[in-house]
Amino acid sequence: MASGFFALFDDIATLMDDVAVMGKTAAKQTAGVLGDDLAVNANKAAGFAPSRELPVLWAISKGSLLNKLLILPIAFLLSAFAPWAIVPILMLGGVYLAYEGAEKIFEWLFHNDHEEESVETGPEDPVAAEKKKVRSAIVTDFILSIEIVIIALGTVADQPLTIQIPVVTAVAFLATVGVYGVVAFIVRLDDMGYALMRLDDGDGKGFFITTGRFLVAALPWVIRSLSVIGTLAMLLVAGGIFLHHVHALQEMLSPLPPLMGELVLGLAIGSVAVGLHEIYGVLRGK
Repeated sequence: MASGFFALFDDIATLMDDVAVMGKTAAKQTAGVLGDDLAVNANKAAGFAPSRELPVLWAISKGSLLNKLLILPIAFLLSAFAPWAIVPILMLGGVYLAYEGAEKIFEWLFHNDHEEESVETGPEDPVAAEKKKVRSAIVTDFILSIEIVIIALGTVADQPLTIQIPVVTAVAFLATVGVYGVVAFIVRLDDMGYALMRLDDGDGKGFFITTGRFLVAALPWVIRSLSVIGTLAMLLVAGGIFLHHVHALQEMLSPLPPLMGELVLGLAIGSVAVGLHEIYGVLRGK
């Protein structure tokens, strides 16, 4: 009886060790996507009133957790019964990310047209605008979560389900906690700066007030940078999805550096998607 318990504990210890080893491998493979995920989601979570930043971020985080709960069982089922369907689903997500990135660029290029349209249609309800941005952020998170789960699943595809399930689940949920924890830190930089400034009781040239002023002044620049980085990240992720799964595209863009190839391809796919969406809108209006 005792030997049976010790054998069980030994099997559990071996399993946990295998999970830890494969978890490190999966985390390394998804590190690049997590960087893009951080830039994209920080961009999505920025731009709200200070009093709404954390509530909005919490709403997006809950949506992200629900995304993982939905994606994980489907991914395990597809891996077991229909692995051929994973890449097409990933590509559809890539089209959406490319569309979002390209649309943002077109908005920057033709900003005046959008300003005139907003004047004609009147100001948008702040509550409705917030809900719209939250929904958009959750949808984007859903696409990025699919890629994170698929990449993590790919690193343990030759392992039994007892390894696949804990490894991929751990990577998926740690991604949410890590990414949105860092995003929360970024959007509250100004509050941390003001808190440091209040700690200074000297002549206004001490460490606390200097650091606090730097954080407060840096936040707008960080937000603007994240807006650009987040847009580029969406295009890079989208282009990377197609570049890694379509051999003909790899050959076509092989003369370009990998990042440049992914960016060009993401922008091309996004431009086509935006164009088709505009055509659909015109036809629907008629």
